[in-house]
Amino acid sequence: MENGITSSHLTRANTAGEVLAVFLKLGLTCFGGPIAHLGYFRREFVERRRWLDDETFTDLVGLCQFLPGPASSQVGFSIGLLRAGWIGGLAAWFGFTLPSVLLLLGFAAIAPSLGGPVGSGLIHGLKLVAVAVVAQAVWDMARRLCPDQRRAAIALMAIAVLSVLTTVYAQLIVIVLGAVLGLALCQTTTSSDTSRTPQHGHEIHVSRTVGAVALILFFVLLLGLPALVGLHAGHAVKVFEAFYRSGALVFGGGHVVLPLLQQQTVATGWISPNEFLAGYGAAQAVPGPLFTFAAFLGWMMAEAPNHWTGALLATAGIFLPGLLLVLAALPYWQALRAPPSMAALLAGVNAAVVGLLASALYSTVWTSAVLSKLDFAIAAIGFFLLTRWKVPPLAVVVLCTLAGIAEATWH
Repeated sequence: MENGITSSHLTRANTAGEVLAVFLKLGLTCFGGPIAHLGYFRREFVERRRWLDDETFTDLVGLCQFLPGPASSQVGFSIGLLRAGWIGGLAAWFGFTLPSVLLLLGFAAIAPSLGGPVGSGLIHGLKLVAVAVVAQAVWDMARRLCPDQRRAAIALMAIAVLSVLTTVYAQLIVIVLGAVLGLALCQTTTSSDTSRTPQHGHEIHVSRTVGAVALILFFVLLLGLPALVGLHAGHAVKVFEAFYRSGALVFGGGHVVLPLLQQQTVATGWISPNEFLAGYGAAQAVPGPLFTFAAFLGWMMAEAPNHWTGALLATAGIFLPGLLLVLAALPYWQALRAPPSMAALLAGVNAAVVGLLASALYSTVWTSAVLSKLDFAIAAIGFFLLTRWKVPPLAVVVLCTLAGIAEATWH
């Protein structure tokens, strides 16, 4: 011991620094959405650094895709936790998230000053990016998550329900209906899809006590924050609650958060539709998790808290539930994936999510961005570049924004 610091503490601190450095590099270079992020993670931590074996990585991915929240951020947090304990988990999350947050806040700071044909064209081009990207997400998710008539019917049910419900709880109602229908209809269709029982070589030592505390805190915030809002708590509580609820109800991660955030920010008048879609388009151009779009929304809100405070509240609110659920699930990660009923429930939820995202593609995304035949052509070209030619999203962002600028300048 030297100056009260043991060598094990120094080793753990050095390891956490290594985790931070690696995830900071990934946060600056990981483009392409959550599936692509997981590919980067596998190459970095399984093949290159050998921090964990392929079986453990696969099981972590399966667990995080089973839970609500941003899957790539949850996997990264778990890897950091495995490598360097609690400090390592936080270092992984900060390193992977911070670059995207700062880039989007930079765009948020300059967005109001983007005037004239070039500025308006750039904003409109980013809105057309959102059309192409969300359409691609609907297409890919429908093929993967609705492979049979029963799950396709659940997705259509979600679209029908969302077309008539106007309540702020419409998305939650759809998710619950999807879970119920999944249990009733998908018990046989998922029997061949269930994963094996994990047998991994690494254990993440999160005690059951810690898991129970995390789960209790998750539900206390999920149920308690709306009660505080009902008691006329300050606007800061309303902002945190809105983003926390969005993060807690996102099954599938990534683009699925779009309709939830739209309901919480555009429908409430906190953000204009144009600002929302421009920020969503910009989020496709930056590396890191798509959930950092919340930071842009927190900055842009018309009513305080906004700017730095709003961005901090929104970012913390949307990521916190996913991290709490990972901590709650890690002690039980083998048992969670085993029962066929859980696979059926998740199949129903995922099918409902397809309907949720398809509904969002029309209302706000399509209706706010596609205003002419030329807009349709630009969005359609972007969609086919993403789906058929597998062009990187960043290239599609550049193409659509240039097309938007050219269209605005020409008119």
